[in-house]
Amino acid sequence: MRAADAPRLAGLLAQLGYPSDPATVTRRLAGILDSATRQVFVAADGARIDGYAGVERRPALLHQDEHAELTGLVVDAAARRSGLGRTLVRAAEQWAARHGLPAIVVRSNVVRPESHPFYEDLGYLRTSTSHSYFKDLTAAAGQRRWAAGP
Repeated sequence: MRAADAPRLAGLLAQLGYPSDPATVTRRLAGILDSATRQVFVAADGARIDGYAGVERRPALLHQDEHAELTGLVVDAAARRSGLGRTLVRAAEQWAARHGLPAIVVRSNVVRPESHPFYEDLGYLRTSTSHSYFKDLTAAAGQRRWAAGP
């Protein structure tokens, strides 16, 4: 993954329901690419990026020892059901194992029921159902939805 891939990555994020512009993705990507605790994997066909997965090391106090979290996974609509998603998840799992992390967690929104069997087929166990809350601490307008996602 390179900063130059930001426009294509922005398009993939939009397919997932999180529209973003290339400049914002470039800024966010810079922080990830310079990190020893985060990694982004891409599935590419030449210059075309067909998918990406993000993974991070997560400390934990409440439960589970330090672990990895799959923070994002999207495969281009035209390339779905081709095995790219599985390949990207496996890359994230291998990264976690190389970093000595004993487990990996993934959160999948309830509005994406088609993704739940995908993770279960890869050996992931559903451990909870939860709500996600967001509070904007910078905007005078108060609370607003974090992303335009589904």
